[in-house]
Amino acid sequence: MGFGGYAPQEPWKEWNPTAESVRPVRGRHRVHKKGGGGLARSSTVLGVGVIAAVGAGGIATAQGGKPPVSIAMPDMSAVTDSLPDAKSLPGVGAFMSDDAPEEPTAVAAAAPLSSAGVSAADAEQGTTGAGEALRARIMQQAENQQHQADDAVRRAAEDAAVRKAAEEAQAQQAEAKAEAKAKAAEEKRRKEAAERKKAEAERLAKLARSYTLPTSSYTLTSHFGDAGSMWSSGQHTGLDFAAPTGTPLKAVHTGTVKEAGWAGAYGYRTILELDDGTEIWYCHQSSLSVSAGQKVSTGDVIGRVGATGNVTGPHLHMEVHTSGGANIDPLGWLQGKGLNP
Repeated sequence: MGFGGYAPQEPWKEWNPTAESVRPVRGRHRVHKKGGGGLARSSTVLGVGVIAAVGAGGIATAQGGKPPVSIAMPDMSAVTDSLPDAKSLPGVGAFMSDDAPEEPTAVAAAAPLSSAGVSAADAEQGTTGAGEALRARIMQQAENQQHQADDAVRRAAEDAAVRKAAEEAQAQQAEAKAEAKAKAAEEKRRKEAAERKKAEAERLAKLARSYTLPTSSYTLTSHFGDAGSMWSSGQHTGLDFAAPTGTPLKAVHTGTVKEAGWAGAYGYRTILELDDGTEIWYCHQSSLSVSAGQKVSTGDVIGRVGATGNVTGPHLHMEVHTSGGANIDPLGWLQGKGLNP
């Protein structure tokens, strides 16, 4: 039915409000279905649409400066003239009485629609426009996010610095441990070398007490291995101690006289055999003081320096032969016994 006419009303019935009838329904307007219910619903929807449109126009103006949308309003005078007086409706007259206290709605009605969502803090800062308030909030949020990002970067840098410091400290500790280990190993090596040297010195000292040089007041003139036509083999086979004729010759160690007598080019010779089978030859003696089979001790006189045999002057020609018969350097052998000719 259009807005031009009005349908006959049914007889009004008394309305007794109950808790069920007055409870608001979510998302809907509870309107009496009798009589002019259709017009009342249409008026309500139309009023909501007008408010929404006006609010949207105000927000749009605050945000983008666009002109408000014009809305054509229909002529409601014919409809409102045909509607009954609100005070004559059962149960409604009391709510519309002039005696009812007025609700303090003036502040809400006076609030501009374009300031929806503006907080008290926004109003204090002067951002009373919805668009300005939104922009301020966005900028504040962006600033907070930037602070959070900066804090994250700072924390990451601090964590990286802590990790790097820990790694450097660990590397330094490992290096210090390696250096300490190497130093300890070197110290141990030096200590062991010193101990070996000391032990060898003690051994040589002990040997020196049981060994002695074959003569004294001498000069070494020819060494083992020297080449020359004077020797039948083409090289010298012993160590020569040049000394005056008659200088005493001593047993270098305890042993047994294996041979004592004339030996051709060696002149008068004494062979002293030691306990390990080593033979010591004393050659070119002027006289002999022992005989074969005789036991002698270290330092005992066994003969005297001379110039018998194939010689050019008085001296002791000393040779050392191993138990296997090999002819070795007497100088090295004497040094191995702790003696230094």
